[in-house]
Amino acid sequence: MRKLFGTDGVRGTANTHPMTAEMALRIGAAVGRYFRRDASGVHRVVIGKDTRLSGYMLENALTAGLTSTGMNVLLLGPVPTPAVGLMTRSMRADLGVMISASHNPAIDNGIKFFGPDGFKLSDKAEIEIERLIEEGVSPAQAQNIGRARRVDDARFRYGERIKSSLPRDVRLDGLKVVIDCANGAAHRTAPEVLWELGAEVIPVGVAPNGKNINLNCGSTQPQLAAETVVAHGAHVGICLDGDADRVVVIDETGKVADGDQLMALLASAWAKSGQLKGGALVATVMSNLGLERHLHSQGLQLERTAVGDRYVVERMREGGFNLGGEQSGHIVMSDYATTGDGLMAGLHFLAEMVLSSRTASDLAQQFETVPQLLKNVRYAADQAPLEAQNVKAAIADAEARLNGQGRLLIRKSGTEPLIRVMAECEDDALLSQVVDGIVAEVEAAAG
Repeated sequence: MRKLFGTDGVRGTANTHPMTAEMALRIGAAVGRYFRRDASGVHRVVIGKDTRLSGYMLENALTAGLTSTGMNVLLLGPVPTPAVGLMTRSMRADLGVMISASHNPAIDNGIKFFGPDGFKLSDKAEIEIERLIEEGVSPAQAQNIGRARRVDDARFRYGERIKSSLPRDVRLDGLKVVIDCANGAAHRTAPEVLWELGAEVIPVGVAPNGKNINLNCGSTQPQLAAETVVAHGAHVGICLDGDADRVVVIDETGKVADGDQLMALLASAWAKSGQLKGGALVATVMSNLGLERHLHSQGLQLERTAVGDRYVVERMREGGFNLGGEQSGHIVMSDYATTGDGLMAGLHFLAEMVLSSRTASDLAQQFETVPQLLKNVRYAADQAPLEAQNVKAAIADAEARLNGQGRLLIRKSGTEPLIRVMAECEDDALLSQVVDGIVAEVEAAAG
């Protein structure tokens, strides 16, 4: 079992274990030793980050740990997470590192890793790296210490790559687009790319100061962008999160469409054009039942995985699928990228608007959602509320009541000490009863 790694790398409050400079140095040394298994040849790692103040501290500490094992470090600066996956492969690096806590507030930070193929690490690799962190590693000999240098054009390379994922004849001329960059990693890249493709760009969330990432903006708080769309008479809004691997779309009326709706649109369009591989979309257990029904009505399948975009990608690679993602807005298009890419998914939504000559509101609501209710219960690190008998009994009772009418999902968050209680059911009253009943018992067990 992994102790340090969660759903998406290592994450926590900055300057608190495990997000301390000391721990980052140890993590850097351990992952450097894991990927530098032989003493011959040149070994390199690329490091990107978002706009959090603590990114400077963690970047320096990771660099020290990595170079101490003989790794040469290439510093990309603030770039979206998918850019790290791209640059790891294109620069023939042994490892890619992204310093980000994604959609979390500025006081948090995290470290995500990509292997030499540009894909996130497996559970097996993370377990072995944790072992090296605990045991410690021997540093390289003095003459073998690695070097560090900055790469100045990483965001330009990334921007060119995502533009190339669109058909060459697609231009965004005449489209007025609000782009919300969450004061994060895409605050320069996203507006530039949209402008280069011909859109009239109205940017928000593009003034990072180290402390305002995801603050009242971005994909998890799209109200500002929605208001901006309506106020400016924009055709559409694109909301990214802090590291730009998530996206939600806002139609011209200010209504928000989540990742499930975007995946439904892309799956349908790709199936019609013959681009969809395997006749299926890969999504997690959190995706709405309405998405599954919508796909089935078109002769398509929904492959479900555990929560986390890397599990989606693993299933896509295993089954030969090329489209997947999460309700939260991670959209993975493996023909073009190795991980969720919010800006790329947003561009493909805009391309569908152009190619179909339809409005955002026409495209963004592909299916009627089954009512879904999600509540989170916080617990202390030393507690295990799901093991309590009263909680188990409440879950069993809820499953029996929902049998044939909906579904229930109970899970621990991979990034925070939270129990997530989610249910779907056409009967709103029953939905509230089962979720509230379980939440009450979990709260009681958590004391």
